[in-house]
Amino acid sequence: MAKAASKQTFQWEGKDKSGKVVKGEMAALSADLVKAQLRRQGITPAAGKVRKQKPLKGGKNSITASDIAIFARQLTTMMGSGVPLVQAFEIVAGGLDNKAMAQVVTQIKNDVEGGASLTQGLRNHPDHFDDLFCNLVEAGEQSGTLEKLLNEVATYKEKTEALRKKIKKAMTYPIAVLIIAFIVTAILLIFVVPQFETLFAGVGSDLPAFTRMVVNLSEIMQKYWLVVGAAIGVFVFVFKRIHKNSRKFRDKMDALVLKLPVVGDILHQAATAKFARTLATMSSAGVPLVEAMDSVAGAAGNAVYRDAILRMKDEASTGQRLTAAMKDQELFSNMAVQMVSIGEESGAIDDMLSKVADYYEEEVDSSVEALTSLMEPMIMAFLGIVVGGLVVAMYLPIFKMGDAF
Repeated sequence: MAKAASKQTFQWEGKDKSGKVVKGEMAALSADLVKAQLRRQGITPAAGKVRKQKPLKGGKNSITASDIAIFARQLTTMMGSGVPLVQAFEIVAGGLDNKAMAQVVTQIKNDVEGGASLTQGLRNHPDHFDDLFCNLVEAGEQSGTLEKLLNEVATYKEKTEALRKKIKKAMTYPIAVLIIAFIVTAILLIFVVPQFETLFAGVGSDLPAFTRMVVNLSEIMQKYWLVVGAAIGVFVFVFKRIHKNSRKFRDKMDALVLKLPVVGDILHQAATAKFARTLATMSSAGVPLVEAMDSVAGAAGNAVYRDAILRMKDEASTGQRLTAAMKDQELFSNMAVQMVSIGEESGAIDDMLSKVADYYEEEVDSSVEALTSLMEPMIMAFLGIVVGGLVVAMYLPIFKMGDAF
């Protein structure tokens, strides 16, 4: 089956009916479709002025999930204060330090000022505003509860971003420990051990086996440190490229990390929290369960949970209850299933899903803190063993010489 084409963001320039030069952005499958849409709006596109937008990223001006969360909260605050939408965009854009984000906000303001809906303005930037964000805003515009739904979006983005940072901390901490241990060991082997090796050269007696092993390892590192460094760099580069370009590889890695001790439990808790938070937000906006499941699956953050949620969608579309669909996947804890069941029976599923999300977000927080507390003494012990082992290996010949006298 052919892969569906994805929309891209195009920058355009043209003249309106009054001859005024206007600029903007539009998400479309091709430049020709952009031109056709502009003509329907009464805008004559200038020759060569419809082109793909260059990514707004790089250095301090990259647009992150935190920037989107902050934008959503600031816009909600402005609207809650009674500030008109266009003016709210001007105030928010003027207060942003990130120039790329300020540019995006200004472009959305220009779209809205030109007669487009807020949803249309957001959809013109698909790289930064996902379907879930846009769908919730659209529901708010259609129901006349934009301020309420924007507040839901802001809260959702803030909580999911906080959860993402906790997961990142849990995943990067052990990796950082290994990197530090490798760097310390390499420095000792390349620069410190050779000084002792020169001393041992005049001893004349055989070196202890442990010392000889360390000296041999040092000689290998001195000769091939560049090769070792290059090999590690190539491995990291190839891994990242494969991970970026191969969905099958990403899915296998997602399944693998769930099986890791400690970290796997944290990822299970995080996926459950994301599932509950996203579904609660979509449900409170009035989005039907089956329709919401696609956005929920996309926000799960793990391929195993994504596929499970899509299977739950298929079951729900046949009339099966959400609780039964959750049980069938054998991924969700009994507590989560029972709380959702109570919500279905009482008609307060939004509240119960929010409570499930709150509970598992707190569990992730506690688990990450526990992991951090556990890793700190492990780091000290590990580095102590590595450094201490090298020191002992270097001093064994000296101790042996002392015994001879």
